[in-house]
Parts: sequence; C-alpha cells; structure tokens
Amino acid sequence: MYSNKHIAKIVGILFITATITSSLSIWLTEPALEATNFLKAFSDYSNQIVAAMLLMLIDAISVAFIAILLFPILKRNSERLALGYVGMRIMEGILFAAYVAILLTVLSISKEYSSSNVQDAGNFKLIGQSLLILAEWAFDIGLGIVFTISALILNYILFRFALVPRWLSVWGFLGALVTMTIVLLKFYDIQVAEALDFIIGIQEMVFAIWLIVKGLTYESPKQPDNSV
Repeated sequence: MYSNKHIAKIVGILFITATITSSLSIWLTEPALEATNFLKAFSDYSNQIVAAMLLMLIDAISVAFIAILLFPILKRNSERLALGYVGMRIMEGILFAAYVAILLTVLSISKEYSSSNVQDAGNFKLIGQSLLILAEWAFDIGLGIVFTISALILNYILFRFALVPRWLSVWGFLGALVTMTIVLLKFYDIQVAEALDFIIGIQEMVFAIWLIVKGLTYESPKQPDNSV
C-alpha cells in the first residue's frame, strides 16, 4: 500500500482554507446584503466588502487546486470520475469568481449612487437589485449544484476504492445530497433550515484533518478503472 501524505496534507490545508475563507466572506457581506437600502450599505461597508471578495477569491482558487492536486491520485482508480471531479471544482471556482465580480460591480454602483441626486436613485437601485439576483444565482448554483456534484463524485471514489474509512465517505455523500436538496427546494421558494448545510461542512473539516494526519491510501501501481 502507498499513501501520498505530502499531497494529502496540502489538500487538507486547502479544504480548511476554502471553508474558512468562504464562511468569513459570507459573514462579512451579510450586513450589506440584508440591509433595506443595500446600495448605501455597500458604500458604507466598502472596505468590508472588498475584504470579503478577496476571501471568496481565495476560496475559488483553493477549490480549483484541491481538484488539481487530487487528480493524479484519483485517476489511478477512475480517470473519468477524476476528470469529472476536476471539471466540477474548476467550474465551482469560476462561478465563485463571477459572484465576486458581480458584487464588486454592485460596490462600484453603490459609490455612484452615494454621489448621485435623488432623481437618479431609482435607476441605480434597479440595476443593483438585478445584479444581486444574478450574484445569488451564481453562488447558489456554484454551491448547491456544482459543488455538491463534485462532492458526490469525490465521496463515491473514496467509498468505492476505500481511500478513507467508508463511514467518512458515506457522511460526505449524504451531506452533499442534503445541501443539493436545500438549494433545489430554494429554487421553488421552499425554505429549509440552512443549518443542515453544516452536515457537509463538518464532514469536510473531518476529512481535511484525516488527510493531514493519515493521508489517502490506495494500491500502487494499478490500471485506472475508466468505468463509472
């Protein structure tokens, strides 16, 4: 048996980095996004918004590098699934980067709004609201669809080839399904307790610690399984 502990440790650190930066980013943007006059709030919290967007960019880069670093290990077991995982995580990073670009655009509009006269305010609000809806879609699709598909792929590989204890991969698989369900129901205006998102969040932290301490174990060398 062979365990690539060096790569596993880096990936574990990246998992923790992605979770911390995304959580802090959401927390920092919440006051502006929930404000009645969101344009004024964006202008008032401009430094906070910029910091939050930098953190979200770190998250986007981290998730992409997680997949890139795991690819050589995962493809030993299933090259198709490994490619699917990389594709999903890169797409997730792109959607989060788009989310950042949109909110920074709202921030720019908020500064113009703050210096405009009352007659122009309605146009700024309409554009800003449209951009916020677009940002919400980008985030929800990135987290609720693309991320969860990547988590399902990863945990399927982990379970099928016993790269980690199977209870850990089952936990991740179920957590991804719960998060996907929450977001899909949200598309139909059905609100479910978002605290259930912590199922996959906590699993990823346990998985990250496992990677740092134990690494991934797999047989080496062997031909990759190209079947799903």
